Amino acid sequence: MADDDRSPEEEFQELIRQLFGGGADGIDPEQLSRLTGMGIDPAMMQTIMQNLQGAFAGNGEISWDLAQRQALHIANQDGLGVTAGQRTDLDQAFALATLWLSEATTISELATAPRALTRGGWVEATLPVWQELAEPVATSIADALTDALRDQAPDDMQSLVQGAGRLMRTVGGSLFATQLGQVVGRLSLEVVSGGDVGIPLLPGGEAVILPQNFADFGRDLEIPEDQLALYIATRELAHARLFRHARWLRLHVISQITEFARGIHVDTEALEELASRFDPSEPEELRSALESGALLPARSEAQTVALTKLENLLATIEGWVDVVTAQATSRLPSAERIAEAVRRRRAVGGPAEQALGSLVGLELRPRRMREAAAMWRAVTDAVGVSARDALWDYPDLMPTSEDIDDPSALVARLQARARGEEPVRDALDDALEQLLARERGDSAPQPDRDASSPDGDASSPDGEERPESGGPEDQRPV
Repeated sequence: MADDDRSPEEEFQELIRQLFGGGADGIDPEQLSRLTGMGIDPAMMQTIMQNLQGAFAGNGEISWDLAQRQALHIANQDGLGVTAGQRTDLDQAFALATLWLSEATTISELATAPRALTRGGWVEATLPVWQELAEPVATSIADALTDALRDQAPDDMQSLVQGAGRLMRTVGGSLFATQLGQVVGRLSLEVVSGGDVGIPLLPGGEAVILPQNFADFGRDLEIPEDQLALYIATRELAHARLFRHARWLRLHVISQITEFARGIHVDTEALEELASRFDPSEPEELRSALESGALLPARSEAQTVALTKLENLLATIEGWVDVVTAQATSRLPSAERIAEAVRRRRAVGGPAEQALGSLVGLELRPRRMREAAAMWRAVTDAVGVSARDALWDYPDLMPTSEDIDDPSALVARLQARARGEEPVRDALDDALEQLLARERGDSAPQPDRDASSPDGDASSPDGEERPESGGPEDQRPV
């Protein structure tokens, strides 16, 4: 068939074949002009083709460089750095905060000196963690775009769709990366310190304050700036010390976030409905849908469980930081006012943090921080600072959500340990052990009686010694 005999639809399909067949560089502008019969603007199509060619040149992976460039563009838009005066003031605040904090916790000082950080520096330091947290969502969006393209394409174009899979993954992933960059860039205008968001964005043991945002935070509080700097520096050091001491804690938090994120799947019906009216020359609607969370369906039951676990973990961390900071800054006349301002700010979250929650489907606000702080205060009053901080030595010692609900059992265990005692097994423990044994169907082999024991005490299926009638009671480790 001669070119002049082709319909506009056939012309368009030929352009797509050239694009996916590697011959898009030689598209004839005159060929584009024939698309007017389909109501398509040839100039707009030329721009789209060029953008698609660039995306198709990729290898199907998400270009996170786009996120970094977008975030740095926003973070550095005012062109301001950290002045010598700001560094001096913060260095002095950190020095005094270090002394005060050493009186409030037995967790050791940092190995590296805390520092002032620009907004751009914060973006570069934290973006690897944002990428790790957002990658499951970006991959889900890219997969959904590919599936939607395959489902919508007619049978005679399925072969083209196979070649377009890599392209759609690149386009969808890159669009998400750009949106993530915008959100992280705006977040860099809000965060005051390294631990401000509540998750370990910086390497363990690193403490920073962003002077530009610190000034914005204190502007309307009517609190002396030196007191505000001391409080924020103390809180930041407490957060950094904790993650340096409990080296397992950072991985624990990140793994719980990624566990939640892996369960996120894009709402394909919403995506297809949006695609049906999508105008490539006006991408704002798709960007808004991504950032608003409109493409993310309601949480699954498994995600709700994972989110609850994460909220309890973050509340436990923030509650400890809150209590330790309050003890260390008790000399500050405005400490209570500053603490309430910080708690209120963390509970509400700024616009960028809310946008981040919509983008990745996760809100990083510890809803139970007040309850967790009350638990840590009860523990401190009962057994002191050293025993309290020892709960961070190993993961299995850390308080649970049940301890947040009712700290009395935790306090009783710690007090017994302080007296050199261990809680003994009671009837409830024995009944629970028997129930678990029945659930197992008594399939676990029963160990031989301990020949080394002079009494010949029986052992349970899990290897714990059990007291015989009239014998000494077994002791349960805390």
